Amino acid sequence: MVTRDGLEVPWLVPVVLAVVAAALLAGLLLRERGGTTPVANTDDLRRVPALRAWRVRYGALRVGVAVALAAASVATAVLAARPVTVQERTRELANRDIVLCLDVSGSMVEYDERVVATFEDLVEGFTGERVALSLFDSTSATVFPLTDDYELVTAQLRAAREAFGGDLSDEAADWFAGTAGIEGQASLIGDGVASCALLFDQFDAERSRSVVLATDNEVWGDPVYSLPAAADLAAARGVVLYALYPDEGELGAATAGELRVAAERTGGMLAAVEDPRAVPQILDRVQASQLAAMQADPERVVTDDADAWLWALYAAGLAAVLLAWRART
Repeated sequence: MVTRDGLEVPWLVPVVLAVVAAALLAGLLLRERGGTTPVANTDDLRRVPALRAWRVRYGALRVGVAVALAAASVATAVLAARPVTVQERTRELANRDIVLCLDVSGSMVEYDERVVATFEDLVEGFTGERVALSLFDSTSATVFPLTDDYELVTAQLRAAREAFGGDLSDEAADWFAGTAGIEGQASLIGDGVASCALLFDQFDAERSRSVVLATDNEVWGDPVYSLPAAADLAAARGVVLYALYPDEGELGAATAGELRVAAERTGGMLAAVEDPRAVPQILDRVQASQLAAMQADPERVVTDDADAWLWALYAAGLAAVLLAWRART
């Protein structure tokens, strides 16, 4: 970050200084030229100590008024010229891509709501991560592709959370359009994971790629990709799979074990969706996988820096008024 102090209108200060100097010089010249009216028998009066002290005090007060007015004029000029502080800020942006991949079969909707709610909170701390949301049942539907438009991401996650928590018979069911494209089949986990792995782009850039998968791994149908095959596809594309499951006791050792193996073979992990620390822990792992921070374009920030000059103007103006009043009394 580079900081520089300056003026928005720098020529205004020397102009005002020249005017003040000219006014003072004119005042001195006029004073020298000004005539005096002689008064007889005043020599003794001039030697009176009280009168001499008054003349010295009066002259000092006049000089003080002139100095205060000059200082007020300079402060006014500086304020009119707008003193500013210029900062050039360079932010570091993350180079992480995260796809939130949700199984929206009937047994998972309740858990999806929790995952989305947690993810919604965590997005507020993102700086440069790109996020996507994909839903799947027998077929997949992309809600939004990879983007770092966090206003859009937050709005869509909020809408998804409300849809998952609402009555599926109302308009919230529109959120699930496109996820039940194969009649009589559901929870085609491998196909859902494969679809999510295919959402990544920019393979010529060094970016970490992660899929956060929420599923119970209960397959009802004949998927094109088995879960192991989908995990292999993800690994081949440099994608790490993080799996969230509802309850290992309900899933059974074989189902949970397959999900764990699929995640770990890509370098990921398995966690319980009911654990409130699960999603934050997964995102900690995702953030730790960043390959290198990217530098954003420098941002130039200009802020007014007039406080000191404003106080100087107040002080000089008050001093001029008080000194002028004292000189007249």
